[in-house]
Amino acid sequence: MTILDKITERKKEEITFSKSKISIENLKKSAFFERENFSLKESIKNKNGIIAEFKRQSPSKGIINDKVSSLEVVSAYEKYGASGISILTDKDFFGGSFQDILNVRNYINIPILRKDFIIDEYQLYEAKSIGADVVLLIAACLSPSQVQEFTEFSHELGLEVLLEIHTEDELKHFNQKIDLVGINNRNLKDFKVDLQHSVNLKNLLPKGVLSVAESGIYSIEDFNYLKEKEFDGFLMGEYFMKNENPAKAFEEFTKVVL
Repeated sequence: MTILDKITERKKEEITFSKSKISIENLKKSAFFERENFSLKESIKNKNGIIAEFKRQSPSKGIINDKVSSLEVVSAYEKYGASGISILTDKDFFGGSFQDILNVRNYINIPILRKDFIIDEYQLYEAKSIGADVVLLIAACLSPSQVQEFTEFSHELGLEVLLEIHTEDELKHFNQKIDLVGINNRNLKDFKVDLQHSVNLKNLLPKGVLSVAESGIYSIEDFNYLKEKEFDGFLMGEYFMKNENPAKAFEEFTKVVL
């Protein structure tokens, strides 16, 4: 069983528990449910394309940074020009929570991506209720028909969709309603990073589709390489979060690359 299989199995248990505690009707009563969402697509087009991530830990790296608050870090991400924010909400494997989004939603005015393992429509209601603007759909966790269904329903809720792929076979999960396609530089099954593999996949996308390079961007050289290969967006978390002061790390990074 791969780590992705373990995460998915745990997610099923988590969703069953959540459904027993909070109904969809109650999720709809959230103060954020009727808000007009920010567009990550437009923000990437108009700014630097960086989706800066708040992440405490990961299965491959363990604890990355559990000493800083989401508001402190995310506020700096916005201040220094991030196009959007990615926040992990998976607790068991990434140390995240809904609270990390709730803590910042009223204080920033750029899009927030709820980064989690979406396998049930219920989670889309959750995302809307906590103030997310975008959801991540991971092709490796879903069938093409599920991606289509979840994309259409996300749009009904006013959410944009970032579809994550890693293999050529997963290109079949793409449909014309997808807002952005993220190509994970890191294989979710063995965690190996291959930037050239991602570039090759990007070149197979339909023309005009906004592409986002995800994960495994460990240096300014990596960023510049992917930018030269004409990726539109860059989802980066560990590069900043591994520092004692992620906010300062992001400020210094933007001074160099932008």
